[in-house]
Amino acid sequence: MAERSGEIERNTFETQIKLHFLIDGDGTSDLETGVPFLTHMLTLFTKHGLFRLSVEAHGDTDVDDHHTTEDIAICLGQAIRQALGDKKGINRYGYAVVPMDEALSEVVIDLSDRPAFVFHGTLPAQKVGTFDTELVQEFLDKLAIEARMNLHVTVRYGANTHHIIESVFKALGRALDAATLKNPRIQGVLSTKGTLG
Repeated sequence: MAERSGEIERNTFETQIKLHFLIDGDGTSDLETGVPFLTHMLTLFTKHGLFRLSVEAHGDTDVDDHHTTEDIAICLGQAIRQALGDKKGINRYGYAVVPMDEALSEVVIDLSDRPAFVFHGTLPAQKVGTFDTELVQEFLDKLAIEARMNLHVTVRYGANTHHIIESVFKALGRALDAATLKNPRIQGVLSTKGTLG
């Protein structure tokens, strides 16, 4: 089976990013994001999705974490789309519900080639450490757009913001793993139209 991987390089006045993503990996990551909390979340995403991810990012984190977080999401989404190729034979849909202590989050994915992002839930704190929690939705939105997928995230409940976000990223990894799995019973793409998009 050909390696399903994507490699993206993005250079702007705000960020410089090199990212490599392998769908059929082993859960290992090599991450230099410059945003410690995002590094933690991407490590979880990679481990629980059994992907392989490397990121080398330099951004204007002296301003804040916004540009770096957003641009890493853009690169990851593009790499996922590149790695999927023609999407023939994949499950297309993925679903996961993951707890993290008192928090529970649900992620549902459709690799439809039609981007949409929906988020239901509350993040109680505005910051986790120095990380602005509003950037979680910013990250997920850009990821959905660039990967051209439906991404629905529901925070069912939780009190600790760190735990909530952690459950989201773990569920994201598991749902994407399920959606990208090859199914030998699927001929072509899983669509009555004969095409995705």
